[in-house]
Amino acid sequence: MGTLSRREYTIECVLFARVMILALGWILWGLPFLLAKRATSAPVTLDRRARWGIALQGVGYALLWLGKPWLHPSQPWRIGLSAVCLAVACVFSWTSVRALGPQWRVDAGLSADHELVRSGPYRVVRHPIYTSMLYMLLGTGFMVTPWLLFLPALMVFIIGTEIRVRIEDGLLASRFGEIFREYQQTVPAYIPFLYDAVGRNS
Repeated sequence: MGTLSRREYTIECVLFARVMILALGWILWGLPFLLAKRATSAPVTLDRRARWGIALQGVGYALLWLGKPWLHPSQPWRIGLSAVCLAVACVFSWTSVRALGPQWRVDAGLSADHELVRSGPYRVVRHPIYTSMLYMLLGTGFMVTPWLLFLPALMVFIIGTEIRVRIEDGLLASRFGEIFREYQQTVPAYIPFLYDAVGRNS
């Protein structure tokens, strides 16, 4: 077996670094969801239409991997930007799951004793878990996905997230009324500092 050239060695190091950064990012991001306390009671209000949003978010993630990323080493700036996005995603996942407590669930629903959480990352965005998911998509995409796939993946993910946000906001508005509407007007949905005319993310 011949000795690797300097260029081949550099490519191997870059590929290894990408794998390690992505693996560590995904593990740290997903860990709080595995450790989270689950709701012990069934929701009194449930909107299963939000599952369409979950499906589209999953399609967005799947599109990231269709470009055979292992054949195309990333540029250093993309690796650095990816690492920053993955770190932000982990911060949001840990803090939002902790703030939400046992109210966290996959389906869009309200429990009998549901509370409107506005502490921690919920002071920055109304749906910080979706913020963390967006940054995971960005972090993964910058690392491994060509632009022709990255942009459609981002678009599909945002469509799915918007479905989820609109349904969940509707549920919260039906429970908390004017208190939630005031919160909605002053805190963006899932992209920090980005508002539309009614105080929601576009």
